[in-house]
Amino acid sequence: MQKKTPPRSTIRLTRRGRLALVVAGAVVAGAAVAVPLLTLESGHQEAEPASLVIPEGWRASQVYDAIDKALKLPAGSTRKSIGKAALKLPGEAQGNPEGYLFPATYPLEKGATPESLLRSMVDTAEKKFNAAPVAAGAQRNAMNLYQAVTIASIVQAEAATKADMGKVARVVLNRLERGMPLQMDSTINYALNRTLLRTSMDDTRIESPYNSYQRMGLPPTPIDNPGEEAMRATLNAPAGTWLYFVTVKPGDTRFTDDYATHMRNVAEFNALHQSTAQAQPPSQSPLQSPAPSQPAVR
Repeated sequence: MQKKTPPRSTIRLTRRGRLALVVAGAVVAGAAVAVPLLTLESGHQEAEPASLVIPEGWRASQVYDAIDKALKLPAGSTRKSIGKAALKLPGEAQGNPEGYLFPATYPLEKGATPESLLRSMVDTAEKKFNAAPVAAGAQRNAMNLYQAVTIASIVQAEAATKADMGKVARVVLNRLERGMPLQMDSTINYALNRTLLRTSMDDTRIESPYNSYQRMGLPPTPIDNPGEEAMRATLNAPAGTWLYFVTVKPGDTRFTDDYATHMRNVAEFNALHQSTAQAQPPSQSPLQSPAPSQPAVR
């Protein structure tokens, strides 16, 4: 009698930082940060070398929490270790590693510490960002490397799809060139340590150097840790005159240089999401404020 082989199951982290458990072809998703990849075969559990996965677009605060959990340290331990990690950051960063904790998979070797993991992430970013094509791209766009990383972090946060990244980058560059405020909701969300689709008028009045509705130019630091695709889109943004964009619904992001057209798109977004909010119980409503609001950029 042939012995049956137990179904093979693996745990993998998706691009958005969600955990997917694959068992004999079935996929079950769940929320998690970073866990070892586990493989079950022949009734035995064998753990591959543990690793920490940092998804594209995570903020530094999320990275710190993930390191604390991976190393089973008290909350806040990694944040407190930044000063003694001797990170090789550009002078403009002023010791803040936001933008330079490069998204990748890092092995959790024996003796790993918050300092060693942070150094690995920053060293990886330095190698990626200081490569000749990146430096040439920044020079071509009349920006320094830190500015390029900052723009890439906005692109990472704002673009609904990979295909949109280049156009979002062009909107940012066009607005900077024209002396227009960026008016990006992602920068306000960063200041308020949240993630929302909509921004109220009260939100746009907050006092913060990250309020790109009130302040001109780029925010003082990156607002997350961008991946290579966002960086590539920033340095090789397609030609275009776009100044506004809004993702009306999934798969439907509209770019334009005409304000009246943009406001019609915004009105469509608001109508769609208002009807969605009314169809949900109050506790599930996506609206965070009764004040009129409008979506990302603009």
